[in-house]
Amino acid sequence: MANNETPVRFGIIGCAEIARKMSRAINLSPNSTLYAIASRSIEKAKNFAIKNNLLSDSIKLYGNYIELLNDPFVDAVYMPLPTSFHLHWAILVAEKKKHLLLEKPTALSVSEHDKIIEACERNGVQFMDASMWYHHPRTAKMKEFISDPKLFGQVKAIHSSSSYSPGPEFLENNIRVKPDLDALGALGDAGWYCIGAILWAMNQNLPTTVTALPTVARNSAGVILTCSASLYWEKEETVATFYCSFVSHETMDLKVYGSNGTFYLYDFIIPFEENSASFSFTSGAKFVDRHIGWNVKPQLVEVNSKLPQEAAMIQEFSRLVKAIEVSKSKPESKWAHSSRVTQLVLDAVNKSIDLGFQPVRI
Repeated sequence: MANNETPVRFGIIGCAEIARKMSRAINLSPNSTLYAIASRSIEKAKNFAIKNNLLSDSIKLYGNYIELLNDPFVDAVYMPLPTSFHLHWAILVAEKKKHLLLEKPTALSVSEHDKIIEACERNGVQFMDASMWYHHPRTAKMKEFISDPKLFGQVKAIHSSSSYSPGPEFLENNIRVKPDLDALGALGDAGWYCIGAILWAMNQNLPTTVTALPTVARNSAGVILTCSASLYWEKEETVATFYCSFVSHETMDLKVYGSNGTFYLYDFIIPFEENSASFSFTSGAKFVDRHIGWNVKPQLVEVNSKLPQEAAMIQEFSRLVKAIEVSKSKPESKWAHSSRVTQLVLDAVNKSIDLGFQPVRI
C-alpha cells in the first residue's frame, strides 16, 4: 500500500466515556485506524477494549500513557483526559512528534492553550480540538446560507444553549464537577460549544465586550453548574447570548438572526440522527396583513451525511496529518485559531463573573 494510502494510526490516551464514541469514529473513518489504547493501568485499558469490542491482536494496550507516546508506530493521539491534565500531556504528545486531537475545553486558560499550540507548532504536528459539529456537512451548508448577503444579510443577533441534567450521581462524582480535574465546570464543557457556535457565526471575530449574567450557580466546591453571558460586537452592532448548564433539560440550540434572514436548529452539537441533519431558515419574511401575517414560511433544509460527524472529524484530521507526512505540508492553523478565540471568550466570561458581572473588553 502506498504511503499516502496507509491509514493514520491513532492512540487513545485515557478511557473516558467519550473515548467509546471516538474509538468507533476512528474505525469508521476510511483513512484512520485504532492502533493503541492507554490507561492508568493495563486492567483499565483491557476492560475498555472488552467493553467496546476492541480486544484484538491488532490493537496494543498500555498500562500508562508514556508507553503509548514512545510507540514509534503511533501517528496521532486522541486525548480525552480531564482538562487539568491537558497542558502536561499535550505538550508531551507534541514533543513525541504525534499529531494531537484534544478534547474540549482545550485548557484551563488561554495561556495554557498557547503553550500547547506553541509545542505543536515547534514540532510540526497538527492540532485540532474535538468539537465534532464543525465537521458535519450541515455546518458547511449553514455557513453558505449566512454568508449570502441577499438571503441572510448581516448577522445581528445570536443565541446558543447547551444544557443537560444528568442527575445526582454526576453532580456528586463526575470529573466535570471536580475543581482539581475540570475546574471550568459547565462553562468549559457545555459553554465551549455555545461560545464556539457564536464565534463560528461571526467568522471567528472576537467580540468587543463580554459580560457574564448574574445567573451563575456553583456546587459546594465552587465549580460552575450553570451560567450565561452576553457578547457584543461594537463595529457590527451585533449581540449574542448563551446559556449552559448541568442542571437544566437537554438543549443544543443555535439561533442566528440576520438583517434579511434567520435560521434555527435544535441539535447543533449532536444531530438527532447520524445520517442526516436539518435546519430551518427563513429569508425575506414580511408581515403582509395583520390577520394573515407572514408572506413566507420557514423552509427545512435536510443535509445527508455519509459518516457520523465524529468520523467526519477524524477523516479531516487524518487528511491533514497525511498532508504533513507525505506532502510535507504545514499544519492547518485555522483549528488552533478557532480553539484560541473560544478559550479567550471563555476566559473573559470567567473574569466577568469574578468582577461581579462587569463587562470585560477583549
